[in-house]
Amino acid sequence: MSKWKMQKENQSQVTEFIILGFSDYPNLQLLLFIVFLCIYLVTLMGNLTILTLTCIDSRLHTPMYFFLSNLGILDVCLTTCTIPKMLTIFLMDNKGISFLGCMTQFYLLLSFTSVEFYLLTAMAFDRYVAICNPFRYSVIMNKRVCALLSASSWVMGLLDALPHGLSISYSSFCRNNVINHVFCDFRTLLKLSCSDTSAIKLLISSLNLCLVLVCLALILTSYSCIFYSILSMQSVKGRYKTFSTCSSHLMIVSMYTGTVFFVYLRPMSKSVSSVDKLTDVFYSTVIPMLNPIIYSLRNKDIKAALKKAMSRRTGA
Repeated sequence: MSKWKMQKENQSQVTEFIILGFSDYPNLQLLLFIVFLCIYLVTLMGNLTILTLTCIDSRLHTPMYFFLSNLGILDVCLTTCTIPKMLTIFLMDNKGISFLGCMTQFYLLLSFTSVEFYLLTAMAFDRYVAICNPFRYSVIMNKRVCALLSASSWVMGLLDALPHGLSISYSSFCRNNVINHVFCDFRTLLKLSCSDTSAIKLLISSLNLCLVLVCLALILTSYSCIFYSILSMQSVKGRYKTFSTCSSHLMIVSMYTGTVFFVYLRPMSKSVSSVDKLTDVFYSTVIPMLNPIIYSLRNKDIKAALKKAMSRRTGA
């Protein structure tokens, strides 16, 4: 029997994986279920509210809110591919996930993470044009350009994760099917594989590093120009008002980039600690929940649109 056939037979022996979650803390399972259910509901409510306001309020029909709507859709997708399964793990004894389901979850999680980087980069470019070239803003950031930037972000993000997904899905899993994590993470999957994963590790690390560095370089370039333009302003009030238009985006970029740097670029350890799980959970569930909150708290237009929508409903 050829080596390839032996590998395929070994791989076929694993039809499902067991996700442990936070099984080290059995007394906290109900509490974890409630916490993550609340996180999911707040994420859905916050992002869907911004999407609705952007659609119904003409004052929000601008490039910035167009990208913010895309970010809202992405955050809903990102949390939906992980939290529902996490909730069943916390509440039920059946912690199994099929091989195809695990590979799908892994691919979607990685691709949505990539899309988020591209969208944040596009939003940084939008803020650069708005602040550094305000008189040509409507010409440069027209509907066609916005649609192109948005579509490119989604397509490139989905394509970026394809090599990762294919390389791991065609690996052999013949020893252990227990995933010591809260979802199908590429690090734990690599540890379970009985194939030679050195090439996969190099591929994933290289592609992730390139993605993060390129996007981060473009964002930093945009904000360097923005800060220079702000510092050139004579009015202190004008500086504050201009900076406030991009402070929310800058805050999200800092949180997201810092967390992803720590998650994907740190050296792979032999075991997964609770801190590792919490860090992975933070960027995949907590940050998507915080995005609409940060934008809503620091954005007068969204507050005004929300008050207008509420007054209409009350009046009706």
